[in-house]
Amino acid sequence: MNLTISGHHLELTPAIREYVESKLVRIKRHFDHVIDIAVILTVDKLPEKEKRQKAEINLHIRGKDLHAESIAEDLYAAIDSLIDKLDRQVVKHKSKIQDHQHEAIKHMPEPVVAAVAT
Repeated sequence: MNLTISGHHLELTPAIREYVESKLVRIKRHFDHVIDIAVILTVDKLPEKEKRQKAEINLHIRGKDLHAESIAEDLYAAIDSLIDKLDRQVVKHKSKIQDHQHEAIKHMPEPVVAAVAT
């Protein structure tokens, strides 16, 4: 698995890098066929004296690319929200894959219907 973390208008500290890696363990726990992960962290300085922290992620897995982004006033809150969104997408994708691998109808046992006497 290739992990790329980049920052725009932001210096990536080892603490931020470690925080992102620790949060990505949750994604790996649900789905271990991840090929490539690209994380982009951005700080936008707006003229209204507030900063907007943005976190984006592109996750490349076999057969599909997943994308999520989150915006918050705190970078750690944006990363938490981003991982929550991506986790829901991964779980949904995993359930779709597993739903297509069910047993054929002709091999299922016939249901037994009990006669009710009145």
